[in-house]
Amino acid sequence: MFTGLVTDVGTIRKAEDRNGLRRFEVACGYPVESIEMGASIMHAGVCLTVVDFGADGDGSWFAVEAVPETLSLTVLGDWKEGGQVNLEQSLKLGQELGGHFVFGHVDGVGEIVSVEPEGQSYRITIRPPADIAKYFAKKGSAAINGVSLTVAEALPNGDFQVAIIPHTWDVTTLRELQPGSRVNLEIDMLARYVARMIGVDAPTPHDAQGAKDG
Repeated sequence: MFTGLVTDVGTIRKAEDRNGLRRFEVACGYPVESIEMGASIMHAGVCLTVVDFGADGDGSWFAVEAVPETLSLTVLGDWKEGGQVNLEQSLKLGQELGGHFVFGHVDGVGEIVSVEPEGQSYRITIRPPADIAKYFAKKGSAAINGVSLTVAEALPNGDFQVAIIPHTWDVTTLRELQPGSRVNLEIDMLARYVARMIGVDAPTPHDAQGAKDG
C-alpha cells in the first residue's frame, strides 16, 4: 500500500535481461538500513519487490525484477540506464496518509497531450486509454507515474487535466514530461468500487456464465 507521495527520485544504473525477466538496479537516497529483502517499493506507480540491495555512498542501491507482462503494460519497458524514476517505500502502519490509497497496480498507460505553464504551476492534459477514461472525474484522485494528484478537469473527449504545484514539479519526474510522453495511470480505488456498485462495470449475463463455466 502506498500514498502517491514520492519520497525519492532514483536513477536506473543498470537494466539487463535475465532468464525471461528484466532486472533493474536503482540508486537512491534511502538509507540502506531502511531497505529489506522482499520489501515493496513503488517505481513510477508500479509496485516491485526488492531482490538485492546494498550501500551506495550516503544512500543505497537495490535491484528489482519485472516480468514481460509488466514491461508491456506499463512504461517500464521504456526504461534505460541513466533514467530517473519516482520512488515510494510502502506505507507503514501509523504513518500519515497524505495522498490517497495507491496500490501500485497500473490500470493503463496514458499519453501526455500538452504541458502548459500557469503562473508558477503547470497544467498537464492526459489522454487515458478509452476503456478507463470514465474513471477520471473532476476533483477525483489519480496516480500519474506514482504521484497522487487531483483531477482538475475531465474533458468531454475523455482526456483529463491535472495541475502541478511547483514543489511537486521540482521533486518528481513529472518535470520531464512533454507532449507524446507515456505515463503509468492508476485509477482511484473508490471510483472503481462506485462504478461497480452502480452497475457501470457489472458483468453481462454472457460474462457471468463464462465465469461460472470456468
